[in-house]
Amino acid sequence: MPNFKITQTLLNTIGSKSKYLLKFCYFLLVFILLSCGNDTKSKSAIEANENTPNETETSENTSSKTILFFGDSITAGYGLDDTNDAFPGIIQSKIDSLGLNYEVINSGVSGETSAGGKSRINWILNQNIDIFVLELGANDGLRGVPISETKANLQAIIDAVKTKSPETKIVLAGMQLPPNMGQDYTTQFRAIFADLAAENNIAFIPFILKDVGGVKKLNQNDGIHPTAEGHKIVAETVWEVLEHVLDSEKR
Repeated sequence: MPNFKITQTLLNTIGSKSKYLLKFCYFLLVFILLSCGNDTKSKSAIEANENTPNETETSENTSSKTILFFGDSITAGYGLDDTNDAFPGIIQSKIDSLGLNYEVINSGVSGETSAGGKSRINWILNQNIDIFVLELGANDGLRGVPISETKANLQAIIDAVKTKSPETKIVLAGMQLPPNMGQDYTTQFRAIFADLAAENNIAFIPFILKDVGGVKKLNQNDGIHPTAEGHKIVAETVWEVLEHVLDSEKR
């Protein structure tokens, strides 16, 4: 009997220790599995961070450049039912169809003179502008503003752009007047734009209303402002020059 009790006690002790050992092994196994899981997650997180593009880089890559049209009622699309039918809006559609990363801003004001443009240019330049298209002067001519004054105002606008943003490309749109303004005045007026373009070494559109000015069916009843069809032709005239400027931007 004593031997039986000793044997039974020994078995009970061993059984108790076995239970503790099994529990210890179980917890050890769980700990190892959890550790491996966390390690895998950490590696995955690191890999994900390495493969995720930098937000700043993504923003820089997707941000569009800006083309700003600074002009008068022709730029503004005076008399049109939808200002998107004005030539700047048509240019934007053209750019979008070609998959180019540019945003067009229409900064045309009906009735604007070169003096008015000069007074608001600093405010306009409070934004980033990659290409600046200057279309002013027609209202000066129709009002008989002295040639020297118009030229000085346009030069001041060009100087303001160059000073504020030397990298901005400038395109100057030329204008012509009807002959009833007088031969001398109309000749000198036309020369303003060619002279400014040459003196400042900037891109030049000789006559923005080419094939539109004086054509009755392409102008509104006032005989001055293009219809929607007229603006399509104006857009093509502008694009002939603007396209080359965009190409130079890529280089």
